[in-house]
Amino acid sequence: MNAAACIEFLKKDFSLTEGQVRAFEALDGLYREWNAKINVISRKDIDALYDHHVLHSLAVARYLQTVPGLYEAFSSAKVLDLGTGGGFPGIPLAILFPQARFTLCDSVGKKTIVAGAVASALQLPNVKVVNERAESLPLLFDFVVSRAVASLPDFYPWVKGKFRSGILYLKGGDVNPEMAALMGRYGIPAGHFHTWRVDAWLADSYYDGKLVIHIEK
Repeated sequence: MNAAACIEFLKKDFSLTEGQVRAFEALDGLYREWNAKINVISRKDIDALYDHHVLHSLAVARYLQTVPGLYEAFSSAKVLDLGTGGGFPGIPLAILFPQARFTLCDSVGKKTIVAGAVASALQLPNVKVVNERAESLPLLFDFVVSRAVASLPDFYPWVKGKFRSGILYLKGGDVNPEMAALMGRYGIPAGHFHTWRVDAWLADSYYDGKLVIHIEK
């Protein structure tokens, strides 16, 4: 899928301004340029930037639309993208939600160089990129987003006490043992876990078994 096809697909569910369209169009060239210098997307996967990275990131937004009031709450929220790598899911979400404020955090400096350069080139004033470990961040956020940087039991302690509303986590496979471990270890009620199949929105077989996991505060 190229930029034009991705944008037409997004327009079915989201209202995009001309500025947002231009930003989504620019992602391909920016990531190709930076990936040639610092490899943050596998060489064989760069041609699937929109299919496997941009749309995967925006599955968070599509899930938010399915929960009354959640999309609106996220639209003006303070959001931490932990383990952002080259800027996913944070940069596509920041394009879509210009009134939300995003902190993109990764402990690997070369990855934050790419994320910062892309955000700067796109002139995204709602994005701050930091090269830190989550534990060192002295801030409180409304939401935490992330894309499978660790198992849920390993990930949760990094952000425990750092969010007001919830976690939106992109992950595949059998997540039930991980959710059960969180319930037992941290006393999170079962009703605070929600899962949504990404392939309900994206028909590509790449998304078979992939989920948005929403953990409420």
